[in-house]
Amino acid sequence: MSDSTVLGVAEDALEMISQLRDNEPGEEEFALSIEVTGFSGPQFSYELAFVPLADMKDGWIEERHGDLAIIFPKIDTGKLEGSTLELTDEGLSMNNPNSPETPAMSATKGDLSGPLVDRVNQVITEQVNPAIAAHGGGAELVSVDGTIAYLRLFGGCQGCGLAEVTLKQGIEKIILESIDELTAVVDVTDHASGDNPYYESQKK
Repeated sequence: MSDSTVLGVAEDALEMISQLRDNEPGEEEFALSIEVTGFSGPQFSYELAFVPLADMKDGWIEERHGDLAIIFPKIDTGKLEGSTLELTDEGLSMNNPNSPETPAMSATKGDLSGPLVDRVNQVITEQVNPAIAAHGGGAELVSVDGTIAYLRLFGGCQGCGLAEVTLKQGIEKIILESIDELTAVVDVTDHASGDNPYYESQKK
């Protein structure tokens, strides 16, 4: 990888990506688009897609890896620098030496009063906690700040390696589908690791 190249691509990954790109319909050149969409625990999350190179947006960068064009937003350069696309047993993977900055917890800036809070608590009491009670765990509302609800997991959910999955696929889904005013659910639990994991999922 040259000094001017942000990303690296392993040889086998490059071969696979190029083969997939060649299956795209039409004669125009397609590029692999990589965009940092957020983060999950200590790692960034990404969206990868093949897009016509001619449709590259303003403020994006193009890199050439063999005959493969890779494009990404310039603002993501610092998050992607030094990363390598690799092929693993699970498929294409981003080996990224960078990690998200730990955001300051702002749960205490919200409040625990008002109609919205009452509705969130009702959903947690009547829908969320019965759903995760079988695992010996529970959730409680810490605060609501704007359209973000901050929760703390306890019992069997605290320190659980699947706590983030539980939040994303279960708790978050229930709360966001039940209360339209909310756009995100954040876990501020201290998961027995000495850290305060921060997970935010935006409503799509």
